[in-house]
Amino acid sequence: MIHPEIILFLARADNGVIGDGDTIPWRLPEDQRRFKRMTMGKPMIMGRKTFDSLPGMLPGRRHIVLTRDKKWEAEGAEIAGNLKNALKIANSPHIAVIGGAEIYKAFLDKADRIELTEVHISPTGDIKMPAFDDAVWEETEREDHDAKNDQPAFSFVTLKRK
Repeated sequence: MIHPEIILFLARADNGVIGDGDTIPWRLPEDQRRFKRMTMGKPMIMGRKTFDSLPGMLPGRRHIVLTRDKKWEAEGAEIAGNLKNALKIANSPHIAVIGGAEIYKAFLDKADRIELTEVHISPTGDIKMPAFDDAVWEETEREDHDAKNDQPAFSFVTLKRK
């Protein structure tokens, strides 16, 4: 097995919220386009709830679903029972980890890069992700976007492990 670059892809509000139930409390088309562009062709590792929240299979990407439920299956999904198995199944130089919170936390110490969308609002939500430790992560890129119409301001941020 090759040593892959593991990249976490997530959007987080200023108050740490990344979700509310099975929904994301904002809609940012620019973030969706960036996510598609940056994950295209990469295997994506996700939890079952994240897989279930997708509108369907995302074209051009493999869907590797981490689940403890040995009977769970979904057409087009590859199933992994643990992190090691998920990485073995992915077998790619670049692996996208796309959530949810438990999956991000499980991969955080293995991640090489984080592609973070900072959403500059503080919505209510029951799924949170703490800020990333500055002693471990270095910001290497930032692209700020102003609020417009009904969309909040946001920033695309790249963090690399120091």
